[in-house]
Amino acid sequence: MRVITGTARGTKLKTPQGEQTRPTSDRVKEAIFSIIQFDIAGEVLDLFAGTGQLGIEALSRGAQSAVFVDELPAAVALVQENLRRTHLSEKASVIRADYKSYLAHCRNRFRIIFLDPPYAEKSLENALICISEIDILADGGIIVTERSEEKPLLGEYPGLERSKDYKYGKTIITLFRKTSRGGAR
Repeated sequence: MRVITGTARGTKLKTPQGEQTRPTSDRVKEAIFSIIQFDIAGEVLDLFAGTGQLGIEALSRGAQSAVFVDELPAAVALVQENLRRTHLSEKASVIRADYKSYLAHCRNRFRIIFLDPPYAEKSLENALICISEIDILADGGIIVTERSEEKPLLGEYPGLERSKDYKYGKTIITLFRKTSRGGAR
């Protein structure tokens, strides 16, 4: 696992021991960043951070800052180590919390939100519902979701427009873009 391009290009990222964290494959990561390459700006949220590779790739490609959230102590330590390896720590905040408690207190607005929760959980749908309700996605912002092909995803979330699904092996990437709510906030 490595950073594909940008300021940290080629840096190898530390991977987890065991099976609690499932890193995004390099093939899928390349596809994601090919899709969103012209939208990387502002603040990024990597909500189920794991290794931090998606948020780190965004920082390497020019995102202003990133917030990494994971509830597992080992994952938090891994993200911090990978930020040190890439020399991107000064642009990042790493928070140990479950996604529900983080979102309940979140007051930031993000340009890009990465949602890659454990496949066996219902966290993806719950996180999308919560994000649409609390309105933390900047105007024109994007939510990038990753899930197993075996896991369906509801189609409608208030204020979010769904893109088509992109399939890579057994992984499906779906983007949601914030829709206009008819006026400035």
